[in-house]
Amino acid sequence: MRTASRIVVGLIAALHIYILVLEMVLWNTPRGHDAFDLTPEFAESTRVLAANQGLYNGFLAAGMIWGLLLRDPRFARHVQLFFLGCVAVAGIFGAATAKMSILFIQTVPASFGLALVLLAGRGGRAREK
Repeated sequence: MRTASRIVVGLIAALHIYILVLEMVLWNTPRGHDAFDLTPEFAESTRVLAANQGLYNGFLAAGMIWGLLLRDPRFARHVQLFFLGCVAVAGIFGAATAKMSILFIQTVPASFGLALVLLAGRGGRAREK
């Protein structure tokens, strides 16, 4: 279970790095326009806001990667849970305020990751006894 949880956390971190690239680098390109259903005019007028959003997605990815690199398994689990929780909440907010598909892109995978990390931690405590 620990390996599965680490893979899922890594994939979610990679997704947020991709979102960072979309929002910070590709926002004002045809790829960015397609990904977010933007007109070129809207993309140009919101590019600074998008870059700010991208930076936050980078912080989420960095936190999950940090959680994967920590040597203390209990602390690593707490860090992973915190950042996955942030992703889940951000996805709920994005779905409520911007686009419903964000729920499935962010919240569903983060919730799955939360469950796996919790289950992996439960197994680890049983082994410690």
